[in-house]
Amino acid sequence: MTRHSEATQQWWERARHAIPGGVNSPVRAFGAVGGTPVFIVRGQGPYVYDLEGRRYIDLVQSWGAVILGHAHPAVTEAVKRAAADGTSFGMPTTAEVELAETIAGAIPSVEMVRLVNSGTEAVMSAVRLARAVTGRPYVVKFEGCYHGHSDGMLVRAGSGAAVYGAPQGTSSPASPGVSPGAAGETLLARYNHLSDVEALFDRWGDRIAAVVVEPVAANMGVVLPEPGFLEGLRELTRRHGSLLIFDEVITGFRVGWSGAQGRLGVTPDLTCLGKVIGGGLPVGAYGGPRALMEQVAPAGPVYQAGTLSGNPITVAAGLAVLRELARPGVYERLEALGQRLAEGLRQSAREAGVALSVVQMGGLVGIAFAEAAPTDFDSARAADAGRYARFFHAMLERGVHLAPAMLEAVFVGLAHDEAVVDAVVEAAQAALIESAR
Repeated sequence: MTRHSEATQQWWERARHAIPGGVNSPVRAFGAVGGTPVFIVRGQGPYVYDLEGRRYIDLVQSWGAVILGHAHPAVTEAVKRAAADGTSFGMPTTAEVELAETIAGAIPSVEMVRLVNSGTEAVMSAVRLARAVTGRPYVVKFEGCYHGHSDGMLVRAGSGAAVYGAPQGTSSPASPGVSPGAAGETLLARYNHLSDVEALFDRWGDRIAAVVVEPVAANMGVVLPEPGFLEGLRELTRRHGSLLIFDEVITGFRVGWSGAQGRLGVTPDLTCLGKVIGGGLPVGAYGGPRALMEQVAPAGPVYQAGTLSGNPITVAAGLAVLRELARPGVYERLEALGQRLAEGLRQSAREAGVALSVVQMGGLVGIAFAEAAPTDFDSARAADAGRYARFFHAMLERGVHLAPAMLEAVFVGLAHDEAVVDAVVEAAQAALIESAR
């Protein structure tokens, strides 16, 4: 278990006194791995620095949002310029139009986009739109996928809800306070099990408004879609007059300029985005074809609003990030870095005699202490959580900060050059042996 100074322990006590559980988002706590969280005071490039002055290679990267690395000059300068002109107006700005145009030009399914403040808002709003245009109540989601903390999505949810939420049965919500009515309008299927969805459509087809899915599941570790799964969802929803919603909050602009949908060749009806398009500031967005998006107020009757939506500082940061990502060769480099880390971890595990599954797409890497790569929520949760906890602390002691729970992704960014990736692999070689004891 990682040892901390008295100062860190004191701040942790203060945090737990002032903030529920000591954190402002449950996944930041060390409940799944044990011990006291580190308190970060600054970041630079691929590194973060804690209260005690220790430096860590950061593989959390604000849960994927900081794809250029911390304090990237293009982002910090854009934020400074925007803040100098005013922090919030609650009125239209030209920059938010630019960001919407940039997103629409990149993502295949998007002709119009509405900016919101979080991925939770994006999915909640997309689901409302789907229900409005279809006149149907039910939404299909997949066990282990996490789509934010709106009531209807907290059923068999992944990420922090799987660790810190209430025990989840086959249809029970992950949190008290979610009404049976809200949970009852969510139908569950297993990720990568197309037959589950077929059975739901056979029974409820004329009442299903939408299927919501992470095209690459990144909240139960990283689970790749099996061949035909996403294509099958596209065909089923079209046949039954339902909408297909891709939650690309994590994969959008991370696994490719056009997101997972561009890379995998499956186009949804609506797309939800976040993380990268805010450059580390709070953001979300949902978009789709003009005919659908013009149903959103004030163009249409489907109401959704937000005083801070399109906040000028957030938009400036997002534009700065997307301009950097649009440069030639950026995604080829991100792919190479992700592959280098994935293969290095596989080789280290082989040498240590440890069963470790490693999957990778672009800058998104998933590890699981299991013989085979997980394909759904049950197989993801069957991985060895105890070994992950030991590995986590062994890596932390060696200056590498992973997510403090096994059902999370490893994020590689453009600031992680070959030398940094190799340093992670070197740390992993020793940490894997130590965690196997």
